[in-house]
Amino acid sequence: MRRKLVPVVALSLACLLVATTACSSGNRKKRSRSADRPAGTAAKRDDVDAAPTTTRATPTPRRTGDQLTCLELRNSRVGSRKVRYREYAAPIRLADGRWSDRDGTTVQLQRPCAVGDLDGDGAGDAIGVVVLDGGGTGRFFTLAAWRNVRGEPDYQAQVDLGDRTPVESVSVRDGRATVVYLTRPADGPMAELSIRRTAVYQLRGTTLAELRHTDARVTGTFGDEETADSGTAPDSPDSPTRKRRPRSR
Repeated sequence: MRRKLVPVVALSLACLLVATTACSSGNRKKRSRSADRPAGTAAKRDDVDAAPTTTRATPTPRRTGDQLTCLELRNSRVGSRKVRYREYAAPIRLADGRWSDRDGTTVQLQRPCAVGDLDGDGAGDAIGVVVLDGGGTGRFFTLAAWRNVRGEPDYQAQVDLGDRTPVESVSVRDGRATVVYLTRPADGPMAELSIRRTAVYQLRGTTLAELRHTDARVTGTFGDEETADSGTAPDSPDSPTRKRRPRSR
């Protein structure tokens, strides 16, 4: 009986010794790993996503170097909340340069157009001409300015040029707009276009202010002309030198 107990006891002691050694080794490895990690640093897990990085949206800067094009005006608005076009309370939207009302009234963008900086912000604005046709004999011409706002045309100012006063040209230079159009004396008949007027305008807020104008009388087939009185006072520094040229016979 004693011979049988001795091997059993020896085997139990051997197993206990092996288990104790393994546990001690495991504890030493855990302590070694803990010692290698800096204090206060959490263990990184591969199955946990890193916290998302928060980014703030950067506002799109105004592209002040952009130039409007005359083509863009063909689908722009005429009139605004601040500047009402004719009797329309709300702006009207051109479609391919034209708008029409139910009563047959039309508003159409004319060919004369120019691009240039009108408000001094470095962006190319646009100035053009629209005409309202109510279906009768009257055709009312309006010189209109669109500001460049983030690359889009924004209706800014206008000036009435009159009834049946076709515009020949529009240009922008040194922040001022020059328009050349045909008109008549205040007491002249509507059918007579006897004056070719060259007027200079400056954009001031929501107004196109006329700085000066020069009239040239047109006779016959508009081929002959002579310079008439300027719209600026003679003693004004903006008053141009008036020159007369003999009419051809």
